[in-house]
This record gives sequence, structure tokens and C-alpha cells, in this order.
Amino acid sequence: MPIYEFKCQDCDEYMEILVMNKQDEVEMVCSKCGSGNLERILSSTNHAIAGGGAGKPAQSGVSSQTRTCSSGSCTTYTIPGPA
Repeated sequence: MPIYEFKCQDCDEYMEILVMNKQDEVEMVCSKCGSGNLERILSSTNHAIAGGGAGKPAQSGVSSQTRTCSSGSCTTYTIPGPA
């Protein structure tokens, strides 16, 4: 069940639309102004990596590298597993 995030091009409202089944008809209108002028946006992700905790380093082989980039600071996470 993917959740897609959209931005209304008319009123700048952000909304999420849950798609239960790809055959289902989903109403694609702004929840604030009712416009159908929506743009799908790339959602940020949130995930937890097992093995860590408050102040404890993760034992899962995950490493991170933080550096300065044009938008401020950027962090790259290396997660073990198939590439």
C-alpha cells in the first residue's frame, strides 16, 4: 500500500494519498481547495536501523559520512547488503 505525496499547484497545500490497490479509482484532488492541479513530489523517508539506540553505536555495519554541500550539510549512509 504505497502512500504518494502531492503538492497542489494552485494553493501550495501538501497532501498524502494512500493507494490500497492499483485497480482502485482514487480521487486526485486537493484536500484544501478541490483543484486537480497536483504534482507528485519525492517524499522523504524515515527508517530505523536495528542495533543502535540512544547514545549507542549500531552494530549492524551501518556507517555514515557527513560533509558540506551546496544546500548545507549532506550525510551519506552505507547500509550492508546487496547493491
